[in-house]
Amino acid sequence: MEHVSNWLLLAPAGAFVVSAMLLFVIDSFDPESKHDTLLAAVTTAGATVAMVVSAALLLSGVADPGVELFGGQLVVDGMSLIFTFIFGSVTALVGLASADYIEDLPHKAEYYLLVLLAATGMSLMASANSLAVVFVALELASLPSYALVAYLKTNRGSVEAALKYFLVGALSSSILAYGISLVYAATGSLLLPDVAAAAGEATDLYAGVFGVGILMVLAGFAFKTASVPFHFWAPEAYEGAPAPISAFLSSASKAAGFVVAFRVFVVAFPIDTVAASVDWVLAFQVLAVVTMTLGNFAAATQENVKRMLAYSSIGHAGYVLIALAAFSPGTEGLVLGSGMIHLLVYGFMNTGAFLFIALAEYWDVGRTFRDYNGLAKEAPVACVAMTVFMFSLAGLPVGGGFISKYYLFAGAVGAGFWWLALVGAVNSALSLFYYSRVVKAMWIDEPDEPRDIEGYPTALYAAVVTAAVVTVVLLPGILIFDNAAFDAAAALL
Repeated sequence: MEHVSNWLLLAPAGAFVVSAMLLFVIDSFDPESKHDTLLAAVTTAGATVAMVVSAALLLSGVADPGVELFGGQLVVDGMSLIFTFIFGSVTALVGLASADYIEDLPHKAEYYLLVLLAATGMSLMASANSLAVVFVALELASLPSYALVAYLKTNRGSVEAALKYFLVGALSSSILAYGISLVYAATGSLLLPDVAAAAGEATDLYAGVFGVGILMVLAGFAFKTASVPFHFWAPEAYEGAPAPISAFLSSASKAAGFVVAFRVFVVAFPIDTVAASVDWVLAFQVLAVVTMTLGNFAAATQENVKRMLAYSSIGHAGYVLIALAAFSPGTEGLVLGSGMIHLLVYGFMNTGAFLFIALAEYWDVGRTFRDYNGLAKEAPVACVAMTVFMFSLAGLPVGGGFISKYYLFAGAVGAGFWWLALVGAVNSALSLFYYSRVVKAMWIDEPDEPRDIEGYPTALYAAVVTAAVVTVVLLPGILIFDNAAFDAAAALL
């Protein structure tokens, strides 16, 4: 019975794997398959199953307070299930939207297969309870991502972005691996709870080695979450990649980086034990302020909408960093849970925004703000959805982004870091400027020349509208997940 329940707990990750294997089989029998709908359907169905099963396990409390698997290498708990739900929802939206976006492009099976393999790596990152598993799962998520950014092989910008992404990613992986080796040298273990148990002795005997190891691990995660100063790959990669892949990387991949950071720093490096070696809370405070500020100021100067969203995603990484920057005894569960909630909402509103960019690219509208002038006259439903995404990302009460930012800032204030909340509020006010530019262009400004939109792609439209509806529903519906998020944070502590 216990064996069966363990397999049930692995079912969300298994859904990604089974779907990927099914795509392997389809491509083996029909390598030049023209069954675009079948490939997209398998991807979307597998991701949807992962999303639904993870939500069911989360809300049923089966994994409370956490179940260790494979000798403690993996742990399935509330936090891992919340993030697997995020990965499943983003992958499902991307799979659905891609049916129209890549309909005239080759190697469709490989495209969907790489998306599912990356999602598999992300789901394993959410459950990783060992630094070795963290590294392997991160590479499983990263390697397909490099190829996906370069999917538009005839597009010079796509190939160049992928090369930069790969080179910076290889460097960050080496830094992370070396940091893990230093932590192992100081503690003699890779399992996160065992590292924490040995941390006290390590800070006495190997304080310098242990502290440098923690900082190098932090740098590796900062790359994955596109935090400043490890962010410079993100605008290039998001702009050069196919728009659905930009949505996937900026939402799911970012969430994967944060779930690993949450688990590693809270479980393996308890601040009250490792503070003598390195004060990682202070490091995250610096990262949070610099990341949200630079991201928002850079976004405000862009004329390319896709690049603006890329810098916007960096700004949102700064907001989520508050979950670790405001970590303090007594309130740590509140800020950690708030970070999970914001990433959950962000997964829908940011994915939807990039999928609207995909829709505009499908229509060959262009990428600048001026190119979007008057678009609402031809595509009012899609523009309503984009308006919801923009205002929710800014934190206005039209979507779940309002509640999730409120939780984050209130958590910072409750922890005594009111200045972090103030910096976040100022940056949110700044973000309203560039988000409203998109809305103004679509609804108010007149186009420079007549525009003729040919066709309304059903799958892409459905993905955009679905993301918008969920974003709005999460304004009151976040109550379904907030208790689960706070309980998951409390269990982690």
